[in-house]
Amino acid sequence: MLRVSKLTDYATVVLTEMARDPDSVHTAAGLAERTQLARPTVSKLLKQFAREGMLRSFRGAHGGYVLAEAPEEITATRIIDTVEGPMAMTECSLGDSQCEIEAVCNIGHHWRRINQAIRNALDEVTLADLAAPAAVPLPRMDLRRMVAGPVKADRTN
Repeated sequence: MLRVSKLTDYATVVLTEMARDPDSVHTAAGLAERTQLARPTVSKLLKQFAREGMLRSFRGAHGGYVLAEAPEEITATRIIDTVEGPMAMTECSLGDSQCEIEAVCNIGHHWRRINQAIRNALDEVTLADLAAPAAVPLPRMDLRRMVAGPVKADRTN
């Protein structure tokens, strides 16, 4: 299953909280309180995004972090890549693959196409989009039913 890590999920929560008030200076303690995440986790994420240039940090009594770019300029791809490293569906999707069968594999280019399609889709979603209220709630999907297949009628009657 394609899934981002819990830390990436938390990163989007922290950054969307900041994007709702993009001109304010945010502290790790304040963000931790508003998001209900552990302060050390929030601090780690803020430092990581500051190193990547997505946030600016300020020291002192009124210090904290502020978005270095407009929320419309920060894509979901950049957020994921910052926390997890370059996103790749398979080893060969990265380009500098160390795959043992790459020389004889005939589907690697398809995986690269799939990987690029996912990256392109994530590039379409910005931090501003993530921070906006959802217009219509999405229905929850029961993944267990999808994996198990359709429920068959009981024919014992």
